[in-house]
Amino acid sequence: MSRAVLWDLDGTLVDSERYHWESWRDALEPEGLRITYDQFLASFGKKNDPIMREWLGGGYTSERAVRLADAKEADYRRLVAAHGLTALPGAREWLAALHAAGWKQAIVTSAPRANADVMLRALDVSALFETVVTAEDVSHGKPDPEVFLTGAARLGVPPSRCIVVEDAAAGIEGARRAGMKRIGVSSRITLAADVAVGSLTDLTPDAFDRLLR
Repeated sequence: MSRAVLWDLDGTLVDSERYHWESWRDALEPEGLRITYDQFLASFGKKNDPIMREWLGGGYTSERAVRLADAKEADYRRLVAAHGLTALPGAREWLAALHAAGWKQAIVTSAPRANADVMLRALDVSALFETVVTAEDVSHGKPDPEVFLTGAARLGVPPSRCIVVEDAAAGIEGARRAGMKRIGVSSRITLAADVAVGSLTDLTPDAFDRLLR
């Protein structure tokens, strides 16, 4: 029977935190808006519109939110193109091993399509994924399960045969709602996952196989 791994991208496969922080900060400051680093961290896994609703408060309009988010994402892509990206420890090895073992793999991210494309090109791992699901492909962001169910449907794999790998609480909760097994990867917080580790290198060689036995 087929089986699949649905991977989050930012913070799970690639260390992009600094670029996201710098681009949000630089997009907001000209408007007289400042966010704390803790506010930034709390936004992980969410789509841009709910982030903007929270940060702009009474100053929120859809037009302003789109303008600021678009500026942020363009600057983020500029930083990636200029400086490149580094895969997190164990990411390339797991992607290659699972692909060789016949697992179907997908990216399921809250990032815009253009961001996902530039990151996957920078990492040179596009060939290891059957599909990429981004913010434009769903109506509801994590923790809604839509992005995960969309990924599973595209792969033709039932949710019960899917494993989600995430670094954010919103993603882990969305995967739970989708009826999928969950691997949480974070050195910062403890995630309510079936398996929780600080790094992909901490996973045992049979970690994925064991979850679907």
